Amino acid sequence: MIAAGMPRAIADGGLHVARLFGRNPVAAPVDLVGRTFVVTGASPGSLGYEVARTLASWGGEVVATCVRDPAALERALREDVTARGGGSATAERLDLSDRGSVEAFARRCEDRFAGALHVLINNAGILKGMFARRREPKYAPDGQEIHWRTNYLGAFHLTRLLLAMLEGAARESGDARVVNVASHQHVRARNDQLFESTADRNSWDAYGLSKLAMVHMSTELHRRHGFAGDFRAVALHPGTVYTNMIADGFASDPRLRILRPVLQRLASRVLLTPEAGAQTVVWCATASCVQGGRYYERCALARPSAALLDEQAGARLWDASVRWADSHASAP
Repeated sequence: MIAAGMPRAIADGGLHVARLFGRNPVAAPVDLVGRTFVVTGASPGSLGYEVARTLASWGGEVVATCVRDPAALERALREDVTARGGGSATAERLDLSDRGSVEAFARRCEDRFAGALHVLINNAGILKGMFARRREPKYAPDGQEIHWRTNYLGAFHLTRLLLAMLEGAARESGDARVVNVASHQHVRARNDQLFESTADRNSWDAYGLSKLAMVHMSTELHRRHGFAGDFRAVALHPGTVYTNMIADGFASDPRLRILRPVLQRLASRVLLTPEAGAQTVVWCATASCVQGGRYYERCALARPSAALLDEQAGARLWDASVRWADSHASAP
């Protein structure tokens, strides 16, 4: 399996290095006064934090989420945004692996935004055991594989709960969006795996599968709910970014204890910064030229995996996910 994926890994690494020393695209500032945003997974030091900070500094009203210590997140955002003279940013707790947490957060959003939300950015994601050799899957408390539960099902559930608010904003303002932060790692997954058991699936495979599902969700959401250009759903790859997820991956593996400081310094130098990685996310959330149902990278249209050409798989996944979200039945 490692040998089979080596050519792709080498090609991806070469492309990343070439882009690292080239010019990174930058999203053009947009006046966001009067527009409302939810950004999930925005702990300080993360990609989501940079997205939330930027949107608020451009005048937007932003609610950012994290699993731990939302008070600290809110303080950090307010200091950043105040220093830049922007809009407003507040923080809320949200655990996408917990149905009750997702539903409670959605209710708070309804109260906060009075039924109109302009942009939902599904950024939160996990990658457990990044350097682990074990193949045993990890599970959420409800029995779902943890990457599938957090990265996809939790985001799907939240999106459906906020969809009426997004459609209301689309009718009122002519522009509402769902922006799903996926990953180039979605290419490692196949459509048939979306409906198979999670047994014997390692963390990287589970992560890639959850990101394939996120891209399918974007295209299917746009097919079902996009109308007259008012509502757009897109997915994107932000680039290979050095964030808390990678730092935690180094810290969680005892085999890397001696090499950890060197590896962390090296990774922080060769991978994109969260600020650089945030550019495509911000661009997809604000640029007028963004097309619904499409996949983006480096602030431009990109070609996703051929698996995304199968609309029947996307429709089947959507219907199965709706059944799960509307009940306590098993996920697809």
